[in-house]
Amino acid sequence: MADNEKKMLVAMSGGVDSSVAAYLVREEGYFPLGVTMMLHDQDLSCTAGTHLCCTPDDIEDARVVCSSLGIPFHVVNFMDGFREKIIDNFVETYLRGETPNPCIDCNRYMKFGKLFEMADEEECEKVVTGHYANVEYDETQFRYRLRRAVDLTKDQTYVLYFLSQDQLARLYFPLGRFEKSDARDLAEREGLIVARKHDSQDICFVPDGDYAGFMEREASVQVKQALEKAMEKYNEKYGKFLDVDGNVLGTHKGYYHYTIGQRRGLGIPAADRLYVVDIIPERNQVILGANEDLFTREVKAKDFNLISLPDADKIIKDTDEKQMRVTAKVRYRAKDTSGVLTLKSDNTAIMLFDEPVRAVTPGQSLVIYDGDYCLGGGTIVS
Repeated sequence: MADNEKKMLVAMSGGVDSSVAAYLVREEGYFPLGVTMMLHDQDLSCTAGTHLCCTPDDIEDARVVCSSLGIPFHVVNFMDGFREKIIDNFVETYLRGETPNPCIDCNRYMKFGKLFEMADEEECEKVVTGHYANVEYDETQFRYRLRRAVDLTKDQTYVLYFLSQDQLARLYFPLGRFEKSDARDLAEREGLIVARKHDSQDICFVPDGDYAGFMEREASVQVKQALEKAMEKYNEKYGKFLDVDGNVLGTHKGYYHYTIGQRRGLGIPAADRLYVVDIIPERNQVILGANEDLFTREVKAKDFNLISLPDADKIIKDTDEKQMRVTAKVRYRAKDTSGVLTLKSDNTAIMLFDEPVRAVTPGQSLVIYDGDYCLGGGTIVS
């Protein structure tokens, strides 16, 4: 039996990153326990030509990797709660005229939550994943901090902003110090079958990328009823494309087919490019405008999780209503933009950017940074 202080539970997705993470943990002298999570009905993900996670092939790849590394492997059924927490929330967010990020929700409510429960059951000291990020302890703040990965092109701190201090204390991200190319080279050198496997990109429960079609097919009875009620308004009076001045430009398929910043697939002839700049679900209206209509300086967020504070010279106010100078991103691939964040005692936040940012989308995440450190984030509401 392994020393409990050296046991680590490794989340195995069947991809190259988690496989290398398991290898590194073993090489560092720990006893890894490989775990693959079954999160949803596998029939939803068995579609050729997609780059998905959590497929039967992924489970088999994880099994083979663990066998080659000589470490235990388990498949655990975490399907309970996935529909309620992830799928129904995905649909309900679109029904509100917002754009969800189900991978963040899955990490928050399913993967990390369930993994820590299992780690306790197996008496594992740490939970290990293949995320590109780093965890450090700050002796001055007496808090754990989430730091960007060495490979900034693969940094995943944006999707980890929700982590708590208790979770950070027990998390280990071995790949935070690696370039992605080095991780692949290591996997190839060690003969891991996933060395050149594609990274997962698509939402695992929408294999064909047709989000609107998925909503109509797979939503629960309650959510379908809400959808049908919303779409009863789709008639000659509603279901319109409007310009920013309220002029009717044409009809559309239903507001939930669109997202802020979208340009393709509108089907509206125009001399200049048109973009979705607003969605009004209660009227089934989609507002179209020019690129410049997509820019704003003020962003509001809810359910804000503050991991740590910035350096002292960046703190403007540290009371019940905190105010700090930070940089922030409004989507995963967005650039860091500086500004002032005001965080209120009810965990709502307002970010006032120094310069306008483009296509801020309710339902996505506002994530703040101080240099290399991710300080936290919340869900954009407006």
